[in-house]
Amino acid sequence: MKQSLIILTLLLSGAAWADGNTSLAPATSNLKWKNECSACHMAYPPALLPERSWRKMMAGLESHFGQDASLDALTAKEITAFLVNNSAERAGNKRAKKVLGALGPDEAPLRISETAWFVREHEEVSPQVWKRPKIGSPANCNACHQGAEQGNYSEHQIRIPR
Repeated sequence: MKQSLIILTLLLSGAAWADGNTSLAPATSNLKWKNECSACHMAYPPALLPERSWRKMMAGLESHFGQDASLDALTAKEITAFLVNNSAERAGNKRAKKVLGALGPDEAPLRISETAWFVREHEEVSPQVWKRPKIGSPANCNACHQGAEQGNYSEHQIRIPR
């Protein structure tokens, strides 16, 4: 009962789940991450990459997958802290542990879709499926995973567009 009350209080006060109900983060940082990242693409759950990947990504925003995604210093610092605090090392859920377990100790991938974990999870998806107009690429999680933005990648909610 006490834990439920604490969670309810945090939710009502503006805190939000960072990775499919696994960790809490300050609302301001969470909102900045969500607003800034989702302006161009889905705000990927931080637990899908390790801390070293998020630090590397945030340090190179001037050339973010061919785009200039630069942020002011304060916003970049806050979003980096949010990503690091909710990274695969700190999320503590099964998926995060699998992501980490599939990486080498110094590996710092920038694309979730290129991690060994992702490749293994999607090995049955043919290259032609990724090219469908409603999917476009492996980076478009929302195309097939209806709850992706909430960190829900349940196989029961997969709907692959034709």
